[in-house]
Amino acid sequence: MRISEIFHSIQGEGLLLGVPSVFVRTSGCNLRCVWCDTPYASWNPEGEAMDTATILERVRGYECRHVVLTGGEPMIATGILELAKALRSEGMHLTVETAATIPPDGMTFDLGSLSPKLSNSTPDVKSAGSWHDRHEETRIRPDVVRAWLHAGPCQLKFVVTAVEDLPEIEALLAEVGTVPGFSRDQVLLMPEGTDPEKLRSQGPLLAEICMEHGFRYAPRIHIELFGNTRGT
Repeated sequence: MRISEIFHSIQGEGLLLGVPSVFVRTSGCNLRCVWCDTPYASWNPEGEAMDTATILERVRGYECRHVVLTGGEPMIATGILELAKALRSEGMHLTVETAATIPPDGMTFDLGSLSPKLSNSTPDVKSAGSWHDRHEETRIRPDVVRAWLHAGPCQLKFVVTAVEDLPEIEALLAEVGTVPGFSRDQVLLMPEGTDPEKLRSQGPLLAEICMEHGFRYAPRIHIELFGNTRGT
């Protein structure tokens, strides 16, 4: 599979916020989010072709128990199921970051970090061309989200740009329905942005929304700590 980068950092988002983790970022994505913060691994896939043994060797070198498979969209990477099984067989805690557009069939994981894309992610036709329709048709798959929630422990993360995004989130949750072991406090709302000042400015409103609706506020501490840079 093509790997954009492998690095050791602090988990900046979600239920494992602050946990030292090794990130394995695959290259390639089936979506084109207008606010994507890793276009180098999504829009114009880059990186080195690596087999499972090579990736394992790199990950072992960090002596870190938590590993995150991310992208791009890792679920489209050739060999991703084999890699996930190999990582967990070594006793590593595995988080899979995915937009939840591809079912988890055969995927083994400790935490599914699902980030369904709201309409605020859709690029305009002028800038994205045919990707506008492809993105819009693919970005929300309630059946796939449901499959992940039934497959194992998950969190749902949403990038929120305005109060107007809330009806979309509620509609998706309603369509997914009740899943044993999953509750609203595993739904995380994140402010959109790659600049610390912008994230801070959106924080108070988003915190109010979380308190009102029973969701969890999710800061992006890697941006605060390191800025929007690779390898963080």
